[in-house]
Amino acid sequence: MDFNKETALVETILFLESEPLTAKVLSNKAQLSEEVTEKCLEKLKEKYAAEDSGIELVMITGGWCLAPKKEYWDVLKEFYGSKREGRLSKSAMETLAIIAYSQPITRAEIEQIRGVGVDNMIRLLIDRNLIKEVGKKEAPGRPTLFGTTKEFLKLFRLNSIAELPKLDEDEQERFELAR
Repeated sequence: MDFNKETALVETILFLESEPLTAKVLSNKAQLSEEVTEKCLEKLKEKYAAEDSGIELVMITGGWCLAPKKEYWDVLKEFYGSKREGRLSKSAMETLAIIAYSQPITRAEIEQIRGVGVDNMIRLLIDRNLIKEVGKKEAPGRPTLFGTTKEFLKLFRLNSIAELPKLDEDEQERFELAR
């Protein structure tokens, strides 16, 4: 495929950036129209869709970025993943899943679903910037509500929460206990 200079410029910007970029931001940085930038993104998607490419162009958190293809990232993330990222324990992952699927949710509601205290898990997930306080519940004591962050979406390569895998019926019932 013949890649023109504009596409190469957009590709270079994506390579140099550490955060996903919207087409508008990309067009500003490249000093190209949004229409040309969109065409460049399409060309890059085609280029990286090839079987012999180890990276792909993906939309994460509403922006475009170059990322390793999932099949290769699963093998290499232990060596190249952020040191802060580390592996989450089973209980941390369970707490994170409850928050992701039930957000906004209070600490008490999470504990009702899990059946155990979650103070340490909440602290860990906040420290890792995977969850954050998103408001106060209109209830006695106005308990804090928690939700996921952009970092959560980036970690799991999601564009939005709507892309979370669907729960089966049993899982759905379990996550609704606190409601």
